[in-house]
Amino acid sequence: MAEQTRLLHATPEKVWDVLCDGWLYPVWVVGASRMREVEDDWPAVGSKLHHSVGVWPGLIDDNTEVLEVEAGKRLKLRARGWPIGEATVELILEPQGAGTLVRMREEPVAGPGALIPPPVRGLSLKWRNSEALRRLAYIAERRG
Repeated sequence: MAEQTRLLHATPEKVWDVLCDGWLYPVWVVGASRMREVEDDWPAVGSKLHHSVGVWPGLIDDNTEVLEVEAGKRLKLRARGWPIGEATVELILEPQGAGTLVRMREEPVAGPGALIPPPVRGLSLKWRNSEALRRLAYIAERRG
């Protein structure tokens, strides 16, 4: 499992608000290019974001589903992008003074990505998730 952490200069409530706004998903998730639908009960267990990944005109329409949630603290997702594959992604928010330590864990679970040797995929996931956390920080730290 690949894990990245970042200290955000925003309260856990502000970070959680960004995660709860499904329409912001393609703004901070690297690879997601557009949002097609956010189910009304997002981020309840079983709810989905319907998004596209890739670069136009080669977009793939798929979804991300909530597997587990602890409001304000933890969100576990199953992100899909077939034929590329599926991954579980867990975001854990920990208060750190006036900020939030965000821990992002990702594990490919199906498809070609799951066949890549862990040291190789770990490096690529580290880069991608580091950028995702940077983008999440930009939004949470600057949002009114």
